Amino acid sequence: QLLLVESGGGLVQPGGSLRLSCTASGGTLDTYAVGWFRQVSEKEREGISCINNSDGRTNYADSVKGRFTISRDNTRITAFLQMNSLKPEDTGNYFCGIRFGGLCDDSYDSWGQGTQVTVSS
Repeated sequence: QLLLVESGGGLVQPGGSLRLSCTASGGTLDTYAVGWFRQVSEKEREGISCINNSDGRTNYADSVKGRFTISRDNTRITAFLQMNSLKPEDTGNYFCGIRFGGLCDDSYDSWGQGTQVTVSS
């Protein structure tokens, strides 16, 4: 079972950028799709983006298209979410999740603990 740790969150002004990292330990992300999710307070966790392992195909929520970019690096243990042009409504706790088999879908097998992103002036 992989353990996931998110990092890179923080306080940023509107219009600013952050890059979130999701780093796995105990194995590689080779056979997993990786998704990023956002949760605000007690609301339901919202899917933001996902990247397939098999073909590298990505998808994004409409609210972040054109501003966020998901990627994986050559170390095989880290995925990223580059967030540009941040808005106050992007504020939330960001989680990464992994799905065995490599294709993005609605259910995920493992989650990190999250990293808080606050967009405020």
